[in-house]
Amino acid sequence: MSKSLFRTKKIESILKEGSDDGHGASGLKRVLTVRDLTFFGIAAIIGAGSFSSLGDACFKGGPGVVVLFIICGIACAFTAFCYSEFASRIPVAGSAYTYAYASFGELFAWIIGWALIMEYSIGNIYVAFSWSDYFTSFLHKINVHIPDYLSCSYQEAKKAFLNYSAQTAAGQLEFIKNQANAELISAWNNSPVLGSLRIIFDLPALIINVLITTLVYVGIKESRNFSNAMVMLKLAVVALVIIVGAYYIDPANWFPVNDAGTKAFMPNGFGGVMAAVSGVFFAYIGFDAVSVLAEESKNPQRDLPRGMTYSLVICTVVYILLALVLTGVVNYRQFENVGDPLAKIFEVKNVGWMQLLVSVCAVIAMTSVLLVFQMGQPRIWMSMSRDGLLPPVFQTIHKKYQTPSFATILTGMVVGVPILFTDKTFVLDFTSIATLFAFVLVCGGVLLIPRKEKEAGRFNMPHINAQFIFPLLIVAAFVILGVWAPGYFSDMFNFDFSADADYVKNKVSFMDMAVPKISLIIFWLSAIVLGIVTLVKKYSLIPLMGVTTCLYLLTGMTKSNWAWFLGWLLLGLIIYIFYGYKKSKLAKS
Repeated sequence: MSKSLFRTKKIESILKEGSDDGHGASGLKRVLTVRDLTFFGIAAIIGAGSFSSLGDACFKGGPGVVVLFIICGIACAFTAFCYSEFASRIPVAGSAYTYAYASFGELFAWIIGWALIMEYSIGNIYVAFSWSDYFTSFLHKINVHIPDYLSCSYQEAKKAFLNYSAQTAAGQLEFIKNQANAELISAWNNSPVLGSLRIIFDLPALIINVLITTLVYVGIKESRNFSNAMVMLKLAVVALVIIVGAYYIDPANWFPVNDAGTKAFMPNGFGGVMAAVSGVFFAYIGFDAVSVLAEESKNPQRDLPRGMTYSLVICTVVYILLALVLTGVVNYRQFENVGDPLAKIFEVKNVGWMQLLVSVCAVIAMTSVLLVFQMGQPRIWMSMSRDGLLPPVFQTIHKKYQTPSFATILTGMVVGVPILFTDKTFVLDFTSIATLFAFVLVCGGVLLIPRKEKEAGRFNMPHINAQFIFPLLIVAAFVILGVWAPGYFSDMFNFDFSADADYVKNKVSFMDMAVPKISLIIFWLSAIVLGIVTLVKKYSLIPLMGVTTCLYLLTGMTKSNWAWFLGWLLLGLIIYIFYGYKKSKLAKS
């Protein structure tokens, strides 16, 4: 059984099933050009990350969060090269799932396909919540008001009420001064009650999910035209935000005074910057969604890599500029609990027309994100169904619209139902860790597939022999850290937290403090092993750097992130063992 768990699928077989004239013809329309793919990438990337999670990232990392955007951009660039290599060799729907099937084998393919549900479907829950926040904010500005209990999540309202009650009992009333908290507490206090259950749910989030699901169900061409129009509009408004915001920048805000009383670009240290990794990395999620559209691209071997690369470069530049503007206009501490950071800076400066414009732009931007993610998930399920890992109904193509109809409707339900009982914080962390895990496997998969000679008309990832370069980079990293941060490695193995203020005063649990250290130990051990193996195998440098940088970003995840992620994977493995393993087409052959 252990051998059959890692049975791989031949690339020739995958190409035949995804071809228009093969026995497993998909029937999907090939209408997308490189411009369309680039726009889909931008549509997916610039959205909830820039308009919502960016505020939390700035609060945790201060102006130094720009460094994390650069690190994440580099990690995503290496990963984009690896996605492009796979996309040019295997230009079919399925994204990282299909690539893992061809390199690591069936078990890892299932794991990555299961993890991608967290990126696309679960991630869209966060986007729907953020869309609702900006939409209701826009309505308030034009004097249209939705009851608070119909514009927030149950969990957020309950948490805010309990925190308020606890702080009121302790004589601390600062909590209520935050407008978002006041609205959440109002939602809890004024909501209708059915038995012992308070009726609190996010109605706008549910409605936009239904509308987007309907649009994706109708067809790829209609979705493309809608997405392209929104991308052009939101890029224009984001450019205006950067230009107008730059006028209000005070360079002193880039070097705020930290707790030690000194000015610092990273007021909370590099640890504070890394604490923002979930929010920052979430801002990059989406460029890989382009690869899911392979079977609807006119020339996927050439255009998919270009679409991913162009969208990633454009969005990285936009994010760096936005982060500099945000932290330059106001002090980073003012972004605590702020869900609309771009509007916040103009609120502080009393620029009313820009507040309204940002709200409109945010609604447009996040609508396009919902669209792309809602398109991606059904096509991954369709690929898994082709392989027998999911029931055949998932690959049903609508006769008129030529879209994966059943999978599209189910995706709408997977996004819509949890909106009733989850909140943004949970979904944000849940999504980022799953995506990073998928990126690690994609980069690692490139190391396992044989090299291919260069071919005209397709993407050819440069092969840089890392036999000596990569081990030397690992050694150099050890030396640099040993000189510039003498206590780095000794502190990594120090699990005595008795002198730590958070551990003592805030009663942070031992595991909450220990998990980041354990993650760092595993990272460095993995890097050393990769370096030794590279000396023998002569791996290529680009995928090695992709694996390493994404593994490092995983060290910023908390105990809660890992617990939920591992629980999700365990659930997926149970489904695979009792259904996918037996029904797999490779098992039958």
